[in-house]
Amino acid sequence: MFDPMAAIDPADLPPRPGVAFLRSHPANLIALGLGTGLLRPGPGTWGTAASWLIYVVFAWALEPPEAAKVLIGVSGLVVGTWAAGRAGVALGRPDAAEIVIDEIVAFWWVLLLLPPSDRPWALQAVAFILFRLFDVLKPAPIGWIERRWPGAAGVMADDLAAGAYALLVIELWIRLP
Repeated sequence: MFDPMAAIDPADLPPRPGVAFLRSHPANLIALGLGTGLLRPGPGTWGTAASWLIYVVFAWALEPPEAAKVLIGVSGLVVGTWAAGRAGVALGRPDAAEIVIDEIVAFWWVLLLLPPSDRPWALQAVAFILFRLFDVLKPAPIGWIERRWPGAAGVMADDLAAGAYALLVIELWIRLP
């Protein structure tokens, strides 16, 4: 029986980044979500959890106006795209599993755009699960975006699309009887 992994020489695979890579440039620190991208298993899930934690602490500790949250979200898109692009080139893989800034920024937007709720923690938990589900399964057009948009823009856009799907399901769930 043919084993496709047997045909791959481990020396041909790019090395998995570690702490030295993380510390070598600010873009790497950002792209790897302050190190959450190095956690296993499921670095994307760890990055999403970090996004949730940062959002909740920020919203609780500072009680910022919505405009400040939006400004951080927009800044996250700009800085995250730059960092993901630079780290992707350095790693030799534009959408390396260790790059989690796309999950962090996209889930920040999901949390920012959630409808008001009398049980915000429950709604945020549902959003977390739905976001991860859509990010992993990549229903159309998420998979198409990932394949067609090269580089960091595609890396960021496919997670934003997963976030949009999560928000759509939540809105339908709330509004439909």
